[in-house]
Amino acid sequence: MTITEHIAAVRREMAEAARESGRSERDIFLVGASKMNDAAACQEAIAAGVDALGENRVQELAEKYEVLPKDIEWHMIGHLQTNKVKYMAAFVSLIHGVESLKLLETIDKEGKKHDRVIPCLLQFHIASEETKIGLDMEEAKALLESDDYKQMKNAKIVGVLGMATNTDDEGQVRREFHHLKEIFDELKTTYFAGNQEFKELSMGMSGDYRIAVEEGSTMVRVGSAIFGARNYANV
Repeated sequence: MTITEHIAAVRREMAEAARESGRSERDIFLVGASKMNDAAACQEAIAAGVDALGENRVQELAEKYEVLPKDIEWHMIGHLQTNKVKYMAAFVSLIHGVESLKLLETIDKEGKKHDRVIPCLLQFHIASEETKIGLDMEEAKALLESDDYKQMKNAKIVGVLGMATNTDDEGQVRREFHHLKEIFDELKTTYFAGNQEFKELSMGMSGDYRIAVEEGSTMVRVGSAIFGARNYANV
């Protein structure tokens, strides 16, 4: 199958899952995880209907931004080091994995340099695997209640992100996604009530995006199911 055919299949599955959760497929934002794919593959994915492209390495993100059309929306979906923020601060549309106040402070500082507000997602650790990173609720509350966060003007939290355990146990995956939805709802009620921009629940990748959508995901990040398995491990 071609990239275009893969995207059509993903869209169909997303639509079915959305209907089961009482929503429309239009409510789900599809990020094509394009790491290690060339410019032609990225352009085909955009033409075939992904909403944005996501990269997990800043260098690759910056290189592709330079050679591809400027109307493409780019997301940073990998672990982000503070010293790399400056290379994408001028153009990145969403940073998915903020798991510390220090990183958010750096994003705010770099956003100010470019006179723009950079949208971000708080990353939570919801999996049983210790290798996965992310905040717990106590850490998130400490961040959101800190004076440093309250003074930020160029970094904006618009939702949350979490990755489920890499397992064949669909029940466990569903429970972890359900837990992230509960986290989102609590933060929305407690810290972002009335904030229309806090709306993204980013969860679901190639192996579990259908479950994620059924559990309320608004944004999925799909790599191997679109571009093929050659360069991927679980995305």
